[in-house]
Amino acid sequence: MPARAADIGRFLDATAVSELVPGADSYGALRKDTPVVPALKNGETVGWVFLTSDFVSTTGYSGKPIHTLVGIDPDAVLTGVRLVKHSEPIVLIGIPESKIKAVTEKYAGVDLKVEAESGGSAHELDIISGATVTIMVIDDSIVRAGIKVARTLRLGGLSEAAADTGPQMVIDEDNQDIEDWMTLTGDGSIRRLSLDVGQINEAFQNQGDPKAIARPESGPDTDAYVDMYVALVDVPSIGRSLLGDAEYANLRKRMKEGDHAIAVFGRGRYSFKGSGYVRGGIFDRIQLIQDDISVRFHDRQHHRIGEVTSDGAPAFTEMDLFIIPADSGFDPADDFRLQLLVQRAIGAIDKVFLTFDLGYHLPDEYLEPAEPVAAAGADNPANTAATSLSDQEAIQKLWMRIWNDRKVDIAILGTAVAVLTLVFFFQMQVTKSERFTFWFRIGFLTFTLVWLGWMENAQLSVVNVLAFFSSLTGDFSWDAFLMDPLVFLLWFSVAAALLFWGRGAYCGWLCPFGALQELTNRLAKLARIPQFELPWGLHERLWPLKYMIFLVLFGLSLYSLDVAEHYAEVEPFKTAIILKFERAWPFVAFAVGLLLVGLFVERFYCRYLCPLGAALAIPARLRMFDWLKRYRECGNPCARCAKECMVQAIHPEGHINPNECLNCLHCQVLYQHDQKCPVCIKKLARRKRFEVQTGLAPSTSGSADAVPTPAE
Repeated sequence: MPARAADIGRFLDATAVSELVPGADSYGALRKDTPVVPALKNGETVGWVFLTSDFVSTTGYSGKPIHTLVGIDPDAVLTGVRLVKHSEPIVLIGIPESKIKAVTEKYAGVDLKVEAESGGSAHELDIISGATVTIMVIDDSIVRAGIKVARTLRLGGLSEAAADTGPQMVIDEDNQDIEDWMTLTGDGSIRRLSLDVGQINEAFQNQGDPKAIARPESGPDTDAYVDMYVALVDVPSIGRSLLGDAEYANLRKRMKEGDHAIAVFGRGRYSFKGSGYVRGGIFDRIQLIQDDISVRFHDRQHHRIGEVTSDGAPAFTEMDLFIIPADSGFDPADDFRLQLLVQRAIGAIDKVFLTFDLGYHLPDEYLEPAEPVAAAGADNPANTAATSLSDQEAIQKLWMRIWNDRKVDIAILGTAVAVLTLVFFFQMQVTKSERFTFWFRIGFLTFTLVWLGWMENAQLSVVNVLAFFSSLTGDFSWDAFLMDPLVFLLWFSVAAALLFWGRGAYCGWLCPFGALQELTNRLAKLARIPQFELPWGLHERLWPLKYMIFLVLFGLSLYSLDVAEHYAEVEPFKTAIILKFERAWPFVAFAVGLLLVGLFVERFYCRYLCPLGAALAIPARLRMFDWLKRYRECGNPCARCAKECMVQAIHPEGHINPNECLNCLHCQVLYQHDQKCPVCIKKLARRKRFEVQTGLAPSTSGSADAVPTPAE
């Protein structure tokens, strides 16, 4: 591992070496082979100091690393620990930092030789109630980074694991067999951890905390306390067997290249999820551990399972998917364990904790040897090119398989887009009937929200726009965009629609969050909730807000796409549509707040805040046609359309602003309405007078036959 002086070096000056390695009087020079600093006494090395974030992931609630300096002696025993920097809101808001530091300082004396043998669970975990995740991240980083350092420096007889000389194994994507529950549990594809009430009470008794012992779990000892199952479901055979083809295809769509996924099923009194993730966005009761890496799951990596499709599967109260990110270093061919944190309340806020491990080994029949790549390097350009070509072909094969698996979804979306296209092309015929137009729109928006949004997660985002522009400045490839068929088809449709109808085709009809806003506002009107229309001057000056938000995000993306994606949370789409409000409360409060305002001001977010709408409106200036018909009298003297436009996209003088219009077609209903449009009413009256004067029978149809032609 290369030295990274920028990290450990910036914390050493503020921490005396004697606090980390007792007896030491100075720091030595940073090693060149690994970011470790010797602790010296009279010029002799008596220990070493390292920063946990240099070796392992230490990300907590904040999404930023928790930096901890650790001292270690030649016998692989920790000599001192100091928390030097963090951004944890749990600590910053409600818990004194002194309590966190007091816990970390207790790690002095932990023997890493014993920890290496036990997989890092030999010591007693001292957790502060209310800061569970923060403490567990610190604990994990201290122990795992310490074991890495001890092995690298060969302290206490520890050494780095011998390199595996056998072929590297990868998941066999061609094994697509469907198996029943009994087969999957029998061959180890699904692993189980089962604890009854008697076992959990005995475990707390063995721990020795008198307060925990005094509060045993009630009920018969044989009652199930937790019955938890885990399976690696990105394996095609296992995933298709447990999730079904549709849900498995959805999972592969959500996964990025190199990601893996596990399914966790549970029943019994104790929830493996708990409720902490709702507040903080992190699942604090489970973590995945493999060798020196650990993965703690965030809400954005979580998705609920609707049903287990495997024949013979028992009923569960919890069924959830968790995506293992590619950058975690997880290897599906190696053993791993899912660690469950069990807690017992011993007071109003105090708790005692125990951990239990559920081990997992992927059966060999799901693996195959990886194609050798050792020969590909600088010394062999031909092999390098061949490997790159092979990788590209593999990626193409992957997205083609995804498209093939989602043929039904693609057909449904294609049909919906085709129907909408026909509606726009034949809008005058469609909008002859006000009732039909209203119910068609309500039905289409419901389809957009429920199927396209909540079921298929096909919500476009400004992040897609930023990622596209970012890719244009690098090695552009369509492969990444083709991984999600529905999103790709939506963007293709949007690109075409911008030339014909502007941004309204998507924003007004195919945006799930827009549909959610409009449908909730319809319910509000049904409940007689008062509607507010902003004064035109204020309304017009609020329009630029969304363009300013987009430009800020675009500017940030030029600096760092990751930073731009972080601030793109100004879009509530992920919370309301992708995660269906199962997220940390600040995100939910923001999304709900926008919807509440939208009950009084229709499409409030679309009007003033949506950066995606702004991003679409800019190229929409290139549109080639004006499809919305108007009369000379529109705006002067008649203002009926302007008053009934749901987003106030019609100027007082009658001009429709194409940047703000959502193409709801209501103005086209009014355009040929012989009871609401003054021009149509006058034309109809003149026709009736003519019929009376000429002796012809009066027209009683009141239909589109009486609709006048627009003024040129």
